[in-house]
Amino acid sequence: MRLATPFSNYLPGNSWLHRLDARVKLLLAAAYVFAVFTASSWLGLLVCLALLLGASASARVPLRRLARGLLPVLVILAFTFVGHAFTLVPAFGFSPDGALAGLYFALRIVALVGSTTLLTLTSPLVGVSDAVASLLRPLRALRVPVEDIAMVFSIALRFIPLTAEEAEKVIFALAARGMRFGEGGPIARLRAFQPVLVPLFVGLFRRADALATAMESRCYDGRNRTRLAGGRLAASSLVASLIAAAALVVWGLLF
Repeated sequence: MRLATPFSNYLPGNSWLHRLDARVKLLLAAAYVFAVFTASSWLGLLVCLALLLGASASARVPLRRLARGLLPVLVILAFTFVGHAFTLVPAFGFSPDGALAGLYFALRIVALVGSTTLLTLTSPLVGVSDAVASLLRPLRALRVPVEDIAMVFSIALRFIPLTAEEAEKVIFALAARGMRFGEGGPIARLRAFQPVLVPLFVGLFRRADALATAMESRCYDGRNRTRLAGGRLAASSLVASLIAAAALVVWGLLF
């Protein structure tokens, strides 16, 4: 049994998207999400999906890796489609217009999850953490702990796939002892996962405690962090990213 998460581990590569500054990617991702949720026509949404697939192909990210991030939201996608496709007024039945609307909103979710998955597949977590800290740097004037927020964000992203790995280990161990997770109805299958929760949470608390001890022993202080790579962003990259982000925003508003 393979547990998928919407935030995947970094996939090394040498494409233009891998080399792109993480701050630019975060800015473009935010503009892309805005365009997805403000687009009110099929043309606007389909162009956004085409941009996502094009970026994935140019970055040489396998489509199956991108689609794996959709597995945790399959229930949400099915509920969105069914909730719109079937109507209770004036009588219960299938509605073609509702099905079309359900497909539209489901594709919105696909675009959102796909963009975040592509971001984590092409960006090291350290780079994402540094990018968040850099973008939030103006908040330092208001005494906001920017470095701590960036570190929490980075750890949270890192723990998502680790949690899936821990759950897999527990499931495999229980399956080796005779536990069956795929038998019975939906309620029986949910109950079969109850023994997974206790060792999973115990393992997560142990990992969090070990991480806190390691950070304390190394005298972690977010205010005086140093970085191996330089933090300067080329003016040409900044201008190009702002133009691309503005184009995405305008596209979402117009279409």
